[in-house]
Amino acid sequence: MKYFIETGYSSANHIGEELCGDRVETIKTKDSTIVVLADGLGSGVKANILSTLTSKIISTMMASGCTIEECVETIASTLPVCNVRKVAYSTFSILKIHESGKAYLAQFDSPSMIFVRDGKLYEYQTTSREINGKIIYESQFDIQLEDLFVMTSDGVIHAGIGNLLNFGWEHENVAQFIEVAYEKNRSAKTIAAMVVSTSCELYNHEPGDDTTAVAIHIREQNTVNIMLGPPADSSKDIEVIEKFLSMEGKHIVSGGTTSKIVSQYLNEEVYTDIEYLDPKIPPIGFMKGVDLVTEGVLTFNYVMEISNKILEPDYKDFFWLEKKDGASIICRLLFEEATEVQFFVGRAMNPAHQNPAMSLDLSIKLQIVERIASNLRALGRNVTVEYY
Repeated sequence: MKYFIETGYSSANHIGEELCGDRVETIKTKDSTIVVLADGLGSGVKANILSTLTSKIISTMMASGCTIEECVETIASTLPVCNVRKVAYSTFSILKIHESGKAYLAQFDSPSMIFVRDGKLYEYQTTSREINGKIIYESQFDIQLEDLFVMTSDGVIHAGIGNLLNFGWEHENVAQFIEVAYEKNRSAKTIAAMVVSTSCELYNHEPGDDTTAVAIHIREQNTVNIMLGPPADSSKDIEVIEKFLSMEGKHIVSGGTTSKIVSQYLNEEVYTDIEYLDPKIPPIGFMKGVDLVTEGVLTFNYVMEISNKILEPDYKDFFWLEKKDGASIICRLLFEEATEVQFFVGRAMNPAHQNPAMSLDLSIKLQIVERIASNLRALGRNVTVEYY
C-alpha cells in the first residue's frame, strides 16, 4: 500500500515578538519525507536566525544523503555565537520517513516526539550517543497506516508554568491531549493547531516562549472529486459527467445548473436538506450516485474564506469541524479527509450572473477555485484542476 505522508504545523510567537524563534522545514525527495523542527536560543530575531539556519542546513543535508554526524558538525561550525551567552545554540528534532516505510528520528535537547498508533500512545525505543559534544537521541522504526507523530518546541510543555499550572503543561499531559484529539480523518494541520491553541490558552494568550507543534500523519490515499459548473460547450456535458463519475473517491456536485444536468444523466432527483439552515450559506442537497450536492459560487466563496484561515500560522478557529452547512462539509472533505483533490470546472456562464449588478461571474468563480487549489497545495495535497 502506498502511504500519503501528511504534515502540518502551527506556531505562536513569544509575546511582544514579531518573529518566531521556532522553525519548521519539510522537504519531500523522490523517496522520502524529511521534517525538521528547530528551536533557537531565546526569542526574537536572534532565535529566528538560529532556528532558520539549523532547520535549513539539516533538512537540505539530510535530503542530500548526509549523516546526522555531518549535520551536527556543520551546524556547530556554522551557527553564529550569541554575544551574551557565548554559545551557538538551537535544539532540533528530525523525522525522516522513507517510502519503504522505514523511519529515522533524531532529537537534540528537545521534548520527546509523541507517537500515536492505533489511536493510543506508543512507546518507541531510543538510543543516545555523543556527536561533537551534543547528546543525540535516535530511534528507528517501521511506520504503519494511521500513525501520528507530533514534535513540539519547549513552549508547548512550558505552557502555563507559574500561572495556571505550577510546572507547565508537561510532556505527559500534552501526550494525553494528543491521544484524545487524534481521529483517523483529522488532518495533521488541525492536530498541530489544537496543541498550539491550547498552549496559548494556558499562557492566558500571552505566550512566554515561542510555541510550535508539527504533526506528521500517515494517511491512506483518499480522493475527492468536485464538479463545479457545466462545460462552456453543452455538447460536452455527458463526456465530462462520465469522466467525473468514473473517478475513484467521493463526488461533490456544485451549482444549480450542474446538479440539473447530473440529475438528468443519472435519472435521479435532488433532495434539499433544510434541517440545518444557515442564513449566509445555501442549503445542501443529496442525490443518489454522488456524495454531496451544494450551491456553487456562494458556497465555495465561504470554503475559500475558511481555507484562508486554516493556512494562518496561528490558526485556531475550529468552528467548521462541527458545523453542518455546505461550506463546512466541503472543507472537512477537502482539508481534513482528502489527500488528492480533482476539480472539474465548467466555463459556462450562469444566466443568473450576467446582470451587471451581480458580482458573481465566471472570473470570480475561477479565482475562487484557484485560491482553494493553492491553499490545498500549500498543505501538501495533490490537486488537479481541469477546465471545460
